[in-house]
Amino acid sequence: MHLVMILTAVAVACLIRFQGSEAQASRWIVRWRRSLFLFLFPPLLILMTAIALVCMGTQGKMGYWQAGWLGYVISLSLLVFFALRCMHLAWQGWQSVKSAQECPLVVIAGEKTRLLSTEALFAGQIGFWQPELVISQGMVNNLSPEHLKTVIAHERGHYHYRDTFWFFWLGWVRNCTSWLPNTDNLWQELLALRELRADAHAALQVDPLLLAESLLMVVSDMSVNTGVVCAALGTSGSDRLEQRIEALLSAPETTPQLSLQSWQKFIWAFLPLATVIFHT
Repeated sequence: MHLVMILTAVAVACLIRFQGSEAQASRWIVRWRRSLFLFLFPPLLILMTAIALVCMGTQGKMGYWQAGWLGYVISLSLLVFFALRCMHLAWQGWQSVKSAQECPLVVIAGEKTRLLSTEALFAGQIGFWQPELVISQGMVNNLSPEHLKTVIAHERGHYHYRDTFWFFWLGWVRNCTSWLPNTDNLWQELLALRELRADAHAALQVDPLLLAESLLMVVSDMSVNTGVVCAALGTSGSDRLEQRIEALLSAPETTPQLSLQSWQKFIWAFLPLATVIFHT
């Protein structure tokens, strides 16, 4: 019975993920909700099923079906794998934070910034819940003060939405379930939407045209490894650049916070935990 449950969870997860190949909606909030659900719900369903099976153990019955050891071993192995990947990514992230803290602290355009000694163009938030702004020497040398202000405004958007923290966990999910269908496509879509949200936040404070010019200069030279706890100006890649430029030059779209109602459908992913009460 346990094996049937974990295989069913994987099958349902794959079926949901295949919807990721459908055409995307145009509005930001609709795209974000849909992409986040397709990306997060299937791994969450598998994780909750594995937790439920481990709690049941290898003895007893569920209704008329005898519990088995194979499903239990598979579930336990999944949980151990998830835990190890989380610790590995957390270690990588901590190393990135330590490296950033070794850079000198300076003030650029009125913002406290870690100055990275490289001629590559780079700007990003590095950290977890309280990230630090890191800007390369090349960015300071090649961009005008006005363009630097737009870059900093963009990074304030990442800080405002705590992108480094939330995308660390989303990156963990991606790392653990890369074998599920459309994982990379959905991940790239979430990254692009994250950048569009930070762009929209910056456009409320600076000239959108100047920010668009900064994007053209920075994304074309984005050669610094951003790491697992970094939200950088050019993270979404040059293939999304045209989309970001068009969004900046058009009428700004509101990016409301996700409401509690938006998370209600994720409750179904916890349904496997309810099966524990039927195990005797």
